[in-house]
Amino acid sequence: MDGVTAHGPSSRDIQPIVKVLAETPMFRMLGDNGIAATARAGLVRRYRPGHFVFHQGDPGDRLYAVIDGLVKVVFATERGDEIVLNTLGRAATFGETAMLDGAPRSASIVAVEASRLFSLSRDQVIRLMQRHPALIDEFLQALGRLVRGLTERAADSAFLDLTGRLAKLLLQLASKHGESNGAVLDRGLTQSDLAALIGGSRPAVNRALQRLDSRGLIAMKGRTIVLRDTRGLRRLCDYP
Repeated sequence: MDGVTAHGPSSRDIQPIVKVLAETPMFRMLGDNGIAATARAGLVRRYRPGHFVFHQGDPGDRLYAVIDGLVKVVFATERGDEIVLNTLGRAATFGETAMLDGAPRSASIVAVEASRLFSLSRDQVIRLMQRHPALIDEFLQALGRLVRGLTERAADSAFLDLTGRLAKLLLQLASKHGESNGAVLDRGLTQSDLAALIGGSRPAVNRALQRLDSRGLIAMKGRTIVLRDTRGLRRLCDYP
């Protein structure tokens, strides 16, 4: 596939993969030896920005972990309209739901920036569950986090205005890269993507960004956003 390279983990790849898997709730319960064995058994793929990891409706036959980079979760309607549901960075896992029910993918995953992903086949995951029954509980917790995330988004829509939702999103994006003050939009997310993530329109998001800039909470430099006052941004996204 153009824009994608795939291979088994090399000796140079193993240590970064082990380090990331040890940070994920899904795999850290395996212990050092289990994580190392899992890292050697999986597949590593590199994706260029804009390329699909998989499409909505594809077979749900692999579990993924983000080693580095950023991907977005995109849902498409039958009419072809698309909405960005989430972004996932380092140490995030995805594909758990399809692992459990065997159903087709409910959304597409697209690389936002150059990304390296680790994956295991469904058969490999089932064997891991058989050897480590506690992994089943980790899958259930992952589903619980997904439901809580959906509940939080519903609450945000009810209690926060668009500027508050945007402030919260910018803080979340920076946090996914371990930053308190840092660039966000230079990672490949457009204003349309930001609008889809918070349930607004691109012009409305542009106006909200300008307001945040004028208040000194952020600095806009082309496609780059620098978070200048994270405390002020947090105040905007506190529920009343």
